[in-house]
Amino acid sequence: MIDTYGRNINYLRVSVTKRCNLNCTYCGADCHGKDYELTAEQIEKIVKVFADFGIDKVRLTGGEPLLRPDICHIAEKISSIKGIRKLALTTNGIRLKEFALPLKKAGITAVNISLDTTDKEQFKKITGTDALEKVFDGIDQCEKAGISPIRLNAVLIRGQNDEQAESLINIAKTRKIDVRFIELMPFSDAGENEKLVVKGEELLKRFPFLKPVKAQGSSFEKSVARYYESDSFKGRIGLITPVSDKFCSECNRIRLLSDGKVKPCLGNEETFDLLEVIDNEALLRERIRQAILSKPMEHKFSCGYGNNHGLNKIGG
Repeated sequence: MIDTYGRNINYLRVSVTKRCNLNCTYCGADCHGKDYELTAEQIEKIVKVFADFGIDKVRLTGGEPLLRPDICHIAEKISSIKGIRKLALTTNGIRLKEFALPLKKAGITAVNISLDTTDKEQFKKITGTDALEKVFDGIDQCEKAGISPIRLNAVLIRGQNDEQAESLINIAKTRKIDVRFIELMPFSDAGENEKLVVKGEELLKRFPFLKPVKAQGSSFEKSVARYYESDSFKGRIGLITPVSDKFCSECNRIRLLSDGKVKPCLGNEETFDLLEVIDNEALLRERIRQAILSKPMEHKFSCGYGNNHGLNKIGG
């Protein structure tokens, strides 16, 4: 489906829960309360309609999606929907060791893992949990399960973990794993302070051996990250720059939140409630169509949007 700005909306992010087992400093939310969550059957019904509208890529997110005991059941249902050709997952990796193989069997083809540091004490300080080894165990298990690609997503905060950029980059040097740096967005007090944002161009100056990847891959990848490589690296380095160099004109995504609302843009207020029309297919289809056509031209981070919203609440 083409939105009003000519963008082909073919990528749906499905948040299956607001809950999380970490308390990351830049998330800006209480992640331990439990609100209403769509059932696996409701998620399947909604995604089927999105697929009819041209969605062919789905990513399961949260909160932490692996807190859902039925996460593999959800993955199986979505992967079997006609038209869905790619099903991915974003996770903090804490429970990934036990879930990697079942998720692969359920249809997960790619995994993004949030990892902001390779230092054990710093990880505990950022996330509130002493679990860095569990994350690396999960990465190892993903490789053994044959999940590919595996991507690590890092948010650098000046004065807190920005010195970790090199050690994170070194992971891509020795393993066929993409390491991506996402600019800090304004969803917490830290994100509201522009001085704490480590911008993509700054990293390129810091690591001049990184050269643009000639073939950037699919439009799915292009809209998210700019990729770089080095002759000695097995993996790639990605830069995701929603603050300094936003990619709204190429954005191909829309979000389904865990409570049944559709959010056309991460950086705008508007939502569309699907739960109230889920039992009427005609109304459900029309509500989804309205949501896609209401996708704004660009986000409003520069206008102060974000603070106190919490990434866990809007699909990460």
